[in-house]
Amino acid sequence: MQPVNLFDLATQQARWLSVRQTTVASNIANVNTPGYRALEVESFENVLNGTRVAMQGTSANHLKTGATNASFAVDSTPDPAILPSQNTVSIEKELVNAGEVRRSFELNTAIVKAFHRMLMNTSRG
Repeated sequence: MQPVNLFDLATQQARWLSVRQTTVASNIANVNTPGYRALEVESFENVLNGTRVAMQGTSANHLKTGATNASFAVDSTPDPAILPSQNTVSIEKELVNAGEVRRSFELNTAIVKAFHRMLMNTSRG
């Protein structure tokens, strides 16, 4: 079992949340666009399952370290309800998604802040 670097994981989730926030904003901006298909970002669990951790080395001449770059897939929502305008955006669903993104950002930030504070306290002695 490999150790998990919390700060790398939090950074990756923050990037994912940024993509999700952009997608939600795009869906909301196109709520009245005829024929627009709502988009959704793949779940963060799927992103984590697709991320590989590279081998670590002790010298710059050794293998590169860190996680590989993961791209986040953005796709049309599965089986959406089609409105009379042939649009699949539900403003209520998008506002709920925006709230989830905000809460996730706040939780991510609070966890990183707490671990940073613990690291600072241990380094001070």
